[in-house]
Amino acid sequence: MSLFKKTLASFGIGSANVDSVLQQEVLYPGQKVNITIHVYGGSTAQDIDNIDLKLYCRYIKEVPADHDKSKHTAGRMRRVPASYVLAEWSLPYAFTINPGETRDFEAELDVPWNTPVTIGDSKVWLETGLDIAMAKDPTDKDILTVRPDPLLDGIFTALEEQGLRIRQVECEEVDGFAMPFVQEFEFVPTTGPFHGRWRELEVVAYRNDDELQLWFEIDRHREGAKGMLASLLGVGQLKRQLALPLYTSADEAGKLVLEYLDNHS
Repeated sequence: MSLFKKTLASFGIGSANVDSVLQQEVLYPGQKVNITIHVYGGSTAQDIDNIDLKLYCRYIKEVPADHDKSKHTAGRMRRVPASYVLAEWSLPYAFTINPGETRDFEAELDVPWNTPVTIGDSKVWLETGLDIAMAKDPTDKDILTVRPDPLLDGIFTALEEQGLRIRQVECEEVDGFAMPFVQEFEFVPTTGPFHGRWRELEVVAYRNDDELQLWFEIDRHREGAKGMLASLLGVGQLKRQLALPLYTSADEAGKLVLEYLDNHS
């Protein structure tokens, strides 16, 4: 093999490629996902130290509006997207991939609890990379579809049956949690018992080892501020909070949430 080809491969030109294929079209937090990883050889043999996978999501954080901090922009903030690694795995598959060769690997990974549901502006994706010494690591990016776990799905179903429709979903920056954000669901009443009583309902759900914690904010009249519930949650100013044991059935969870909202609104 020529020195020129080796040099090109070290810069990622003509080097190996990787492609991950998920066996499930839809992912659910708390469940497993099966992945087939295809590695394709480039124009030169390369030693792969391991295969790395990272599960990312997008959330919104606030940063100073102007890094110069002039008197005209002092204290002003702007909302910008940021990425967070929900989970990462390193598969100890050390091997050599030859030119034109294809190697396939199977992996079974756990989808973490509190992985955001991919509705609205919420995005989740998987990045697969090859660890190649002295070379630019090739990566593959797969956008994923994540749906609610059964307990949260039962709650959303109960809200929808009462005429509440999801209008906006976004992951918002917040302090005090294991992750730097929470996912906020904004509902609007279109029919049913809450129509005319509320302008909107905001919900945050967060699962720990023992229970599903829920926070609610009801907006009756004023214009809602984006990220309002998350900002209040970060400073401990939310009063409507409900905790459901994890053994609660999906139907019972929906009933308990409706009863709570009816009694606290």
